[in-house]
Amino acid sequence: MDAKKIETMKAAGAILGEVLESLLRYVKPGVSEIEIDQLAEKLIRARGAEPGFKKVPSYKHTICISTNDVVVHGVPTKKVLKEGDIVGIDCGVFLDGYHTDMAETLRVSTIDNRQLTIDQKKIDKFLETGKRALFAGIKEARVGNRVGHISRAIQTVIESAGYSVVRSLVGHGVGRELHEAPEIPGYLSTSIGQTPILKSGMTIAIEAIYNMGKHNVVYTRGDDWTIATEDGSLSGLYERTVLITENGPELLTKLSTDKI
Repeated sequence: MDAKKIETMKAAGAILGEVLESLLRYVKPGVSEIEIDQLAEKLIRARGAEPGFKKVPSYKHTICISTNDVVVHGVPTKKVLKEGDIVGIDCGVFLDGYHTDMAETLRVSTIDNRQLTIDQKKIDKFLETGKRALFAGIKEARVGNRVGHISRAIQTVIESAGYSVVRSLVGHGVGRELHEAPEIPGYLSTSIGQTPILKSGMTIAIEAIYNMGKHNVVYTRGDDWTIATEDGSLSGLYERTVLITENGPELLTKLSTDKI
């Protein structure tokens, strides 16, 4: 295990968790996607780190933002959020040569939970399922297990609730590069025994990427980045950077409410 890598990624992860928590609190009706992006960069740089996504060739923003039917890689625009939108914020922090990656989705609301409509409750159930699937996958990130154990756990939670795991987008290793081997799918397409084995010291970004409708996705907006659901259904995204240790998975990026 590379001690410098781990300590640096822990520091980067702590920064990212703090920043994302601040961004989630900032989200409300009337705020634009680009304002969230600008705040993210300001908060990251104020902590002595850099926006990891700005190191991706030709990408010019600090976050990717997924509003409603956008699945991933949504480029922040002047679009103003409104009551009832669901918004996924995906953000990366680069510190002293290492990346961390993290995402969370929430429903934009100022409404008391006791006043929720049936549709709003359905959305909340959808989001709760994604978060539960993510942590089911994280619990499988143990020495001696395989990537397939993570994939199966995520897929089981999402599909048993009646939703669809996106097939063409996956989690990944993370460290010196934002995207490294191995790929960490949220679904099982082969036998677990044929998937990569998990070893102590690995740092991986586990993601639950899923839709309320069918799993098919398409590029939209003509920006070569934004991917949305083909059927226009809502999409959810949850992600954490995880260190695999002899004592089990350790969250390098986390919100204050996160528990394995």
